Amino acid sequence: MSRRGRVTVGVLVGVFLLFTLLGWGIDAYTDYLWFNEVDFVNVFSGVLLTRLLLFLAVGAVVALIIAGNLYLAYRLRPMLRPHSAEQATLERYRMILAPRLGTWITVLTVIIGFFAGLSAQGRWKDWMLFRNGGSFGVQDPEHKVDIGWYVFDYPMLRYVLGVAFTAVVLSVLGALAVHYIFGGVRLQGVGDRMTTAARAHLTSLVALFVLLKAVAYVLDRRALLLEQHVSPGLYGAGYTDVNALLPAKEILAYISIVVAIAIIVFSNAWMRNLVWPGVSLALLAISAVAIGGIYPLAVQNFSVKPSLSEKEAPYIQRSIDATRQAFGLENTKAEPYRANTVVPPANLASNASAQNARLIDPQIVSQAFTQSQQSRGFYDFGAKLDVDRYTIDGKAGDYVVGVREINDEKLTTQQRNWLNRHTVYTHGYGLVAAPANQFCGGLPVFVSGFLGDDRPPGCSSATEEIKVAQPRVYFGEQSSEYAIVGQEDANRKVEFDRPQEDNNAGEELYTYTGEGGVSIGSFFRRLVFAIKNTESNFVLSDAVNADSKLMYIREPRERVEKVAPFLTIDGDPYPAAVDGRIVWILDGYTTSNSYPYSQKINLAAETQDELTGQGQFALARDDVNYMRNSVKATVDAYDGTVKLYEFDGNDPVLKAWNKAFGGDLIVPKAETPAALEEHFRYPQDLFKVQRNLLTRFHVTNPQAFFSGQDFWQVPNVPDAPTSNQKQPPFYLNVQLPEQNETRFQLTAGVTPANRENLAALISGSYVDNEPRLEVLELPDQAVTPGPVQVHQKMTSNSTARQELTLLSNNSQSQVLYGNLITLPVDGGVLYVEPVYVRPGNQEDAAPQLQKILMSYGDGGTYVVLADNLKQGLDELVAQGKRAQSGNSNTGNNNTGGNNNNSGGTNAPPPALTGELSTAAAAVDKAIADVRSAQQSGDFARYGQALQALETAMANFEAARTAAGGGTPAPNPSAPANPSGNPSPTPSG
Repeated sequence: MSRRGRVTVGVLVGVFLLFTLLGWGIDAYTDYLWFNEVDFVNVFSGVLLTRLLLFLAVGAVVALIIAGNLYLAYRLRPMLRPHSAEQATLERYRMILAPRLGTWITVLTVIIGFFAGLSAQGRWKDWMLFRNGGSFGVQDPEHKVDIGWYVFDYPMLRYVLGVAFTAVVLSVLGALAVHYIFGGVRLQGVGDRMTTAARAHLTSLVALFVLLKAVAYVLDRRALLLEQHVSPGLYGAGYTDVNALLPAKEILAYISIVVAIAIIVFSNAWMRNLVWPGVSLALLAISAVAIGGIYPLAVQNFSVKPSLSEKEAPYIQRSIDATRQAFGLENTKAEPYRANTVVPPANLASNASAQNARLIDPQIVSQAFTQSQQSRGFYDFGAKLDVDRYTIDGKAGDYVVGVREINDEKLTTQQRNWLNRHTVYTHGYGLVAAPANQFCGGLPVFVSGFLGDDRPPGCSSATEEIKVAQPRVYFGEQSSEYAIVGQEDANRKVEFDRPQEDNNAGEELYTYTGEGGVSIGSFFRRLVFAIKNTESNFVLSDAVNADSKLMYIREPRERVEKVAPFLTIDGDPYPAAVDGRIVWILDGYTTSNSYPYSQKINLAAETQDELTGQGQFALARDDVNYMRNSVKATVDAYDGTVKLYEFDGNDPVLKAWNKAFGGDLIVPKAETPAALEEHFRYPQDLFKVQRNLLTRFHVTNPQAFFSGQDFWQVPNVPDAPTSNQKQPPFYLNVQLPEQNETRFQLTAGVTPANRENLAALISGSYVDNEPRLEVLELPDQAVTPGPVQVHQKMTSNSTARQELTLLSNNSQSQVLYGNLITLPVDGGVLYVEPVYVRPGNQEDAAPQLQKILMSYGDGGTYVVLADNLKQGLDELVAQGKRAQSGNSNTGNNNTGGNNNNSGGTNAPPPALTGELSTAAAAVDKAIADVRSAQQSGDFARYGQALQALETAMANFEAARTAAGGGTPAPNPSAPANPSGNPSPTPSG
């Protein structure tokens, strides 16, 4: 290469390294500033230092081992080489390498060491756990080794062994190449094909490789407890592994040691040739196939398979026990629930759990929150709201909550310029909440979060509100952009704050005064962030001044993941009002994939359901066999403060991580504020994993587990059973059977495998701030329908079907089904499913809750399509009384408080006379007027017709009562309100 070419290459390489190092440096510096802001510098420095040391240590060791062997091969070269065509050809390579051999070796080994170091620095988690791990206090059932060895030590030991194998193999290949180039190994010519020195060198490396193989066999014996070997599809060592493969691995380890010694002795001290070492390696390979492969296969086929369930029973039991321990299922409380009450009992309407059934679906009402509480077009509440509990007017209950945030996608074109996006529209405003079991005019009943006169008139029954002293939201789930705050523009506030009643523009603005954000007052920092964000306005715009602060990494989940990279964060953060501030609460999990005998699951697959991606984050595709909800994390919505609170004080993995970062990373559980603990809830993703595992691991008898006949499954979404999307669990504030108090808990129904009837109800809750997992098991012979069957039966009910058909009037309206709640009450099962209507098939229109489908017992006999929860419960009770009194209409399906016959062989009802006939005619006319108004599209006329229909229905009910109540009421089946506005009269 010419001098100009060398200079060009050097310049290009220099420019590449400059920009690469500059990018790394800026990323590291801005990360340091961010960690310093959140007061977690020890995490930044600890991770960075560990990764750097691993990179240097492993890279240097691998490079030195290979370099030493290459140099040794060169030093052992023969001084005199026989003349041959082969040696003449190699001479040209020797002339190139020999003058600068040190340089060539250095360059080659540095490159190899670099990649080895890159691999090692990615193992910083394994190294930290290896250094700081402790004991689990539980031993594995086979080797009697503490579980901590598998979780903390095994992953790092396996990696180190892999690095050793790599270094030895590369050394063998490199040394062989050097020996060949410099004449130590020959393919042509007279005499030995390998010099004594070359033979000693290479055979020693091969012997070292075989010794490493012996170590691998020893680790393999332990690794068998982590692999999938137990039938049917369980993890751990099964009968064949314990009785054939474990002894085989031990024998092979001893054979490997013997072969390694034989290679050195036969090659160098005795016969001094490669024949017997080759024979030894061949015998090792044959032994590995025969002892480690053929023998276990024979045991499996001839001894185990003929009596598989009997042979594997002890090992199935091991896997069951380990899985239940690793995922926190060992203390699951299982109780039988007969569910033999199929007739609605008289006290159903007064049952507290039935009255607390959640009607508001957080996934559907997000648009209602946005439209009712939006105030400005760029405010948004996200795709899915959350459920929490509060005490309002002295009564505790579950509430649907959301945070009013700014959605950058909803800003107008004019508002989307850099100045507006990053310095004006910087924050949201307010926490909005509504009772989960109330609605008014088809909309939630808001009890907090009002701006000006946004409170829906006549729809709030609460006198108290959920108030916060600092309602501004700078850190939220929709805060994907960075924000520049705290700046003053000629003493004028520039951040849009919130609309004011008098629309005074000056009062709408605000200047951030909190502690959050990184100061960017200096020119150097502005330049750094200008390069990082490729944005020149950081140094050119007057909006960035000496008082400015930069907020970045503002999403709560991303913020906690960066602070605690060793945690897996739940996919559903939720906001809460705690001590006058809005805080985001997140559940953090410690996980491992090396818990012996425990079932390994994929987090992404096990937590996938209808809500994933619809406002709920998907978890990483990590395979784990140990999981604990060890941390409750919080992010302050105003200043971004992150706190990690210990929740599981007995988790050895969390203790190891806390120790690794100085011992003060996690706030002790005893120091958790009581006001915050009140808002802790059972985490969704952990519950999904536990629920899915319980579908199989509720069976603790190995024989029954092997047969699989008692397994359960998670039902699909009831209103879309062919979508293969799993029904999510639901938060409810209820008291279930065998519970002595009302609890805020996560519940889910499961069905028998390949069947649709209800098998059990699983719930997760906290009792005295300790997790409690409970299962209500229905008898095998129970015929209680599951969620899919219930939905089909309720919507197929003839009378309900008529009303639902009118509600979903083609282009005028669209019916949406909310969460189907399964409640075991009064010895039976109550199902509640809200029915929403979206006007005009408009995807962005707010659906209104128009009706409630309810069923009791077998899901088909007693069905109600009611206007509100109380009416539905009362009608179910009425149906039960008629059934118990032997009324001939028992088999008829009634809906909505009406007594229409839906079929059957009973005699027709008596003819209407007098005032009753007049009232019925008025109802018929009102129904016709409603339909006519709906088809005309005149919303004012439609509202008047609805009001007239309700008046006619009330008059008919009064006339029917006066006549003795024996006449069935007409079924108005009023269609939906297509305007998207509340109905004239509150519906709940």
